[in-house]
Amino acid sequence: MELTVHFFFNLSLIMILLFFGVLWLEKLKSLRSIQITAVIVFVESLVICLIFTYPLHDSLFLDLRLIPIIIGGLYMGLGPLLAAIAIVLRAFYGIDSGFLFHAFFYLIIALLFFELSPRFLKKSSKKRILLSVLITFLLSLPEAITLLLIDISYPTLDVWIAYAIIQPLGVGMIAYFIEEIDKNILLRQHVIKTKRLEAVEQMGAAISHEIRNPLTAAIGFVQLLQDHTISEEKRSQYLAILKSELHSAERVIQDYLTFSKPQIHTQQSFNIYDEIKHVIHLLKPSANRNSVQIVEELSKHGTIKGDPQKFHQCLVNIMKNAIEAMPNGGILKVSTETTTADVIIRIQDTGSGMTQEQIERLGEPYYSTKGDKGTGLGLMVVYSIVKAMKGTIIVESELGVGTTFKLIFRMSPPTSKLEKGFR
Repeated sequence: MELTVHFFFNLSLIMILLFFGVLWLEKLKSLRSIQITAVIVFVESLVICLIFTYPLHDSLFLDLRLIPIIIGGLYMGLGPLLAAIAIVLRAFYGIDSGFLFHAFFYLIIALLFFELSPRFLKKSSKKRILLSVLITFLLSLPEAITLLLIDISYPTLDVWIAYAIIQPLGVGMIAYFIEEIDKNILLRQHVIKTKRLEAVEQMGAAISHEIRNPLTAAIGFVQLLQDHTISEEKRSQYLAILKSELHSAERVIQDYLTFSKPQIHTQQSFNIYDEIKHVIHLLKPSANRNSVQIVEELSKHGTIKGDPQKFHQCLVNIMKNAIEAMPNGGILKVSTETTTADVIIRIQDTGSGMTQEQIERLGEPYYSTKGDKGTGLGLMVVYSIVKAMKGTIIVESELGVGTTFKLIFRMSPPTSKLEKGFR
């Protein structure tokens, strides 16, 4: 049973190579790169088969080169090319009667697969596996019969097991593996497509929800303005409210654009102290309503490069979320520190906190820890702005204790003499 054992070893090498080859093909996107990689993998399989041949006697060598030719021919349409390569490689062992037999045999295989491959790929998965096994068995029979007709005094059972069982079995196993990989690829593509559609639906719902509120109010005040009996004072008041609601709708659209295209058009160096102080002053009324005390530990040093307005928007979203996370009151601590290379901003609250799973999902499209009350646009904008300014966000949180947002930006040299004097 030496031939059977040798063929099993040869088959294991082929399957390992094709396994990694199929996994690599799965990652490629362009058809050209897939074809080139497939050719390389199957040619390497042929070379392995010729390296690990079984010398039956001085002029007769047996191997499993039929397996990569069948798999490559049926699934990739490479039958003619692989058959031609197999004939050329066989020529290195000498051009004799054995070479002529192999050349004729593989020429028939090349013509067969050239016609069969397009029809084969249209079959169902189960039929493709059964057909590949059947074709391998039918093509293995002539080789086995030829060996038995030659007077080589070799055990008949070993030859039949090697050619009539191992080759069809090997092709069946590889075909089954390819079909399973193909199913997984199609399933993953379906999941990705479903996720994208779900994201579009969530985006539409979030944007429409955010815009509908100010537009509904605006429509109401437009109807009130159509009443010619109202006083000029009321008309001016209604116009101011109408303008404010339209600005709210515009801000929602701007938030979406900031997320979808995180670009910083204005690049300038600015001191973060003034921006943080401005945001704290802006949010103090909201903090007071929620019984939240804002504690400041700010360094007057620290210059970064970017868009001050976008940076301001980023801080507003984080601090506003922190205040809303403490409906029963708490402490919002804002601190900064500088190193020789970085500026670090910490925004820490004593709110409800988050789980590790919630932290990992922060910044995902339309994910919010507020449930139905939130759309997730705010934190998406935060992550987009920080990314566009080449910064880093680190979030630490514990349920019942609170959450800390740490923003890290590269230090930028100050541009004004006043800032240099500060430093």
